[in-house]
This record gives sequence, structure tokens and C-alpha cells, in this order.
Amino acid sequence: MATTQKTIFVTGAGSGIGRATAQLFAERGWFVGLSDINQQGLEETAALLPEGQRISVMLDTRDRAAWARAIETFGQVTNRRMDVLFNNAGVGKGGWLEEMEENDIDLVLDVNLKGVINGCIAALPLVKEAQGRIINVASVAGVFGAPKLAVYCATKFGVRGLTEALDVEYSRFGVRVVSLMPWFVETAILDNRSGDSNRNLRDQLTENKTPIYPVSMAAERAWDAAHGKDVHYMVGKAAERARFAARFFPNSMRNQIKKTLVDD
Repeated sequence: MATTQKTIFVTGAGSGIGRATAQLFAERGWFVGLSDINQQGLEETAALLPEGQRISVMLDTRDRAAWARAIETFGQVTNRRMDVLFNNAGVGKGGWLEEMEENDIDLVLDVNLKGVINGCIAALPLVKEAQGRIINVASVAGVFGAPKLAVYCATKFGVRGLTEALDVEYSRFGVRVVSLMPWFVETAILDNRSGDSNRNLRDQLTENKTPIYPVSMAAERAWDAAHGKDVHYMVGKAAERARFAARFFPNSMRNQIKKTLVDD
């Protein structure tokens, strides 16, 4: 990579928002570190980026030792420069809390929250050298709680709180920590089924005429998050409306959620 080239390290780059963001930053001249636990998805994303402008590493974000290896590999290629960590890897598992499998609960907690914390710690030395920033991918599920998404919401509220706390803590290093908070985005998570239901989340959203935004919109907002002054970056007008409603009309918001997301 060129010595003046900016760099971004993307987790969950094998699909969805991670892939779209990696493509966008590469198109705009950045060197991109691609990481994912899914080797096939990682290879597919790598094939979409110019050779010589990216590096790929396998990474299970739950594994602290794997984080250390991935950051070391990235640092060797970029002369220890990481302008942005895009802390994006996540999983979506839902259902009534009392009916969820214990393994699914642990997976959501470990990837969506602990994995993000691991990244904030592991990447700090390189981000600090670059006076860069960390973008944690939260969700509108970190603004209001939704039925059948209790554990997922808990992790996203956690990421939101983590982001706000670290933006203050890491300011002593000259590092910003911000979040991306998407509404429902066109990713594979929408195809997950909860419990024994024959319907997936996409079916429910379509039935209720709930907007689903393209991943390209999330990638553009990730670009804004890498350059802007705010702490939280909402994706989609519905996300902005939800944040407003959750702040000023929480009871109305809660009643509306019950109507749209709870099966009869």
C-alpha cells in the first residue's frame, strides 16, 4: 500500500454491511483489511476489491488471540496504520426469551457485544498511532426494545453505551469512537426464523409494510461516520424517526412495536 493511503479494517466483511462498506472505501482509494469467520464469504468479498488494495484474514471476533493475530498481520502490511476499525461482525438470533436455545443466547452475546469490546481493545494501538476512529455497528435495536429480540436488543444497547463511554475514554488518545445505527437493512439476518415459526423477519416486515433499506445506504453512512463529528449515525429516515419517537414518545413507540412485531 502507499505510505499516505488511508486504511480501514472491517469485521464481518464476508457479506452485508461489511462487504458493502469494504467496497465503498476501496472505491474511494482506501486500503482495506477484510476479516470474517466465513471463508467463502471472505473470498467472495476479496474478489470484488482491487488486488493490492486489500488483505484478508480469518477472524472469529470472540477469540482475543485471533484478534491479536489479525491486527498484527494488518499492521505489518500497513506500516502500523489503521485509520478506521469498522467493528461490524454480528449475528441475529431471536425468539421469545424463554424459548431461545442457550447456545443461541450465548452466541449473540459473545459476538455482538464481547466481540465488539475485543475489537476496541485489540485495535487501539494502531488506531491511536493514526489518530483515527472506531466505528461500532449497533442498531436501532439499541434505541428501543423489541419483542422476540430481547437478547439482540441487549447487545445493541450495550454497543451504544460502550461507544458513548469509549468516545470519552479514548479522547485522551486522540481517538474517536462512534456508532452506526441501521434500521432494517437488506442483509441475511432478515431471513432468520425465530423459534418454530415458519415466518422470518423479512416476511413480518413486508407484511407490515416496514421499510427495508439497501446495504449501500449503510455503507454511505459508514463513510459519514468515518469523517463526521457526531457520535451516532442513523441509517434511514425510519431510524431517525424511531430515535425521535423513543426519546419523546416512548409509550406510543412501545405500543406501535407490539402491533407490528408480535405474532397474534
